[in-house]
Amino acid sequence: MSKVRVESFTISLDGFGAGPGQDLNNPLGVGGTALHAWAMTTRTFQRAVFGKEEGTTAGIDEAYAARGFANVGAWIMGRNMFGPVRGPWPDESWRGWWGEDPVYHAPVFVLTSHSRAPLVMAGGTTFHFVTTGIVAALEQAREAAQGRDVRIGGGVNVIQQYLRARLIDELHIAVSPVLLGAGERLFDGVDLPALGYACTRHESSPNATHVLLTRLDPP
Repeated sequence: MSKVRVESFTISLDGFGAGPGQDLNNPLGVGGTALHAWAMTTRTFQRAVFGKEEGTTAGIDEAYAARGFANVGAWIMGRNMFGPVRGPWPDESWRGWWGEDPVYHAPVFVLTSHSRAPLVMAGGTTFHFVTTGIVAALEQAREAAQGRDVRIGGGVNVIQQYLRARLIDELHIAVSPVLLGAGERLFDGVDLPALGYACTRHESSPNATHVLLTRLDPP
């Protein structure tokens, strides 16, 4: 059976999944880029993000990075993850952070309050803009995934919404050894045990502690 998964979502030691002041120059917030040092050393991320055959092909970090792309048939993300444009779309010039061949290579469903026509990109990625909420986006993503898993890409608020609705089956959280001091806390106001989630695996590399949280039914 297909799963709804969060993969490779990185938080700081003080719990922030993004730094403060997210904008065009700081898409992950001030200091947010430092969270992902563990991922950027891996072959999987070098290939997916930069199209390079560099980085390590072994070790815990690479194993989790590769796991995050395995069997994913569709993605869901928030409007803020797609780009810095706020409010009604002034035009359709913003086409994402990733260039004309985004890393997804699958249908991506973007949660937004403002409609926009689907955006077809190279490599099999099409961005669909969903204005009818998280359940409708998940239904569309499941259909598009054709039996494969749906990956929730983020950001923090989107993951929180799906967690509170108990719609996420598994979360891989990487805890990076950095402090941000401010930003968006991933688990702020989220009672994971009450929602039925438990830690089912944890292991560390020099760059991050990897934690797998699984929804256990019933809560």
